[in-house]
Amino acid sequence: MVDTLSEKEIKHFINNGFVRLDNSFSEEIADAALEILWNDLPYDRSNPATWIEPVIRLGMYTNEPFVNSVNTQKLHNAFNQLIGKDKWIPCRSVGTFPIRFPSKQQPNDTGKHVDASFPGNDPNDFLEWRINIKSKGRALLMLILYSDVTENDAPTIIYEGSHIDVARILSFEGDLGLSFMDLAGKLERLPTRKSVYATGKRGTVYLCHPFLVHSAQPHNGSRPKFMAQPPLLLRDELSISDSDIDCSPIEQAIRLGID
Repeated sequence: MVDTLSEKEIKHFINNGFVRLDNSFSEEIADAALEILWNDLPYDRSNPATWIEPVIRLGMYTNEPFVNSVNTQKLHNAFNQLIGKDKWIPCRSVGTFPIRFPSKQQPNDTGKHVDASFPGNDPNDFLEWRINIKSKGRALLMLILYSDVTENDAPTIIYEGSHIDVARILSFEGDLGLSFMDLAGKLERLPTRKSVYATGKRGTVYLCHPFLVHSAQPHNGSRPKFMAQPPLLLRDELSISDSDIDCSPIEQAIRLGID
């Protein structure tokens, strides 16, 4: 049996901005990835007293367990359904890891935001990276769980349906779009949206519309949280014209905001 998204799941993605896929990759792959990450951390895995920072960020990971985790047939089928066959680029990295530890210290990265997808004048200045109405460069935001995440383990907060609000904002900004910081400054004025926690067992993946507003939060649990949030890259720019021919779910969602 081919593992594909149901019509209900596709409609949920269009209207709410995300779809959750359980068991997207095996526990064995997740555990192999965790071994690599713990070896790179400055903390003792068996001694919570050494976990002194609320967030530790580790660099780009291209090791086999990470690449395998984002290239399962289940995920590829979903990419084809949401974006279109041959319209996305397979992941060869899962990017950086913001690893969150139980802490009374507040992390400094809990603001609402939308991930940017193409550089501004200075490619090295992340805050000046940009987002435009055609989501230049980015097909999806992926939240990939390598550890079990409960509501106490600092799950990412997803603001359901906020991608439609962001599409409306970006529709007035042309191909240049807005910088990460300029768009972030507008998010608090958006309509109140339902908060959804990105929880799940390791191997769970949330496929999110690139315009979906989300935020981190403090860790109130007891186990470190390991999650990657790489982009799925586009081969070509999206079409947001009035034509319904070959309009993918990601494009349909953008048009909800424009309309």
